[in-house]
Amino acid sequence: MLKALLLDLDGTLVDTPQAIVEVTQATLAALGRERADPQAIKDGIGLPLPVALGLLLQIGPAGAADAVEIYRVLWRAHVTPRIPQLIYPGVREGIVELRAHDLALAVVTGKAQDGADSTVDAAGLRPFVQVVLGYTSVPNPKPAPDIALLALDKLGASPSEALVVGDAVHDIEMARRAGLQSIAVTYGSQPEAALRKVGPTHIAHSFPEVVRIALGLATLRP
Repeated sequence: MLKALLLDLDGTLVDTPQAIVEVTQATLAALGRERADPQAIKDGIGLPLPVALGLLLQIGPAGAADAVEIYRVLWRAHVTPRIPQLIYPGVREGIVELRAHDLALAVVTGKAQDGADSTVDAAGLRPFVQVVLGYTSVPNPKPAPDIALLALDKLGASPSEALVVGDAVHDIEMARRAGLQSIAVTYGSQPEAALRKVGPTHIAHSFPEVVRIALGLATLRP
């Protein structure tokens, strides 16, 4: 029976993929680089920022330090203040409903821990989420299973009692490696066809649909 949900953040709870594209393009401009393909930027959502920018710039994570710093300054100035308005429809109500049914919730994100905390706080979701984890909290980021397994440990849940909700192939692959079911959401950063290729357990086209699937699984008896 389902007892816990591990929720991705960008593209799953908050509608930030377009903001990520815009801030990345501004970062590239500040570095004197050409604009990138928007989908190439979105495909990196969920990876640690140094990895995503390093891939985009073809310089590797170690060479992306300047880009990361520019990006973070731009993000704090232009996106963080807008987070309350960027929550996807149905997320606040859905999370309240999930908690009302005694489902434990964790946020597991490719953001660094400080970015994870500040975004969850800005979104006003902290009172409903027991665990918030960024990639800097574990040895290996998504799609490795580390962050999912740590969340399960903190929630006191087993893999058979939890599922991952995410909008990126990294989320679904992480779930598979950790032995969890998954719900791929199609309204975030990556197209449905790409998500289906990695074999999510369920597909949802809105957060209210995520809630319906989760509550259905929570009522099943083993």
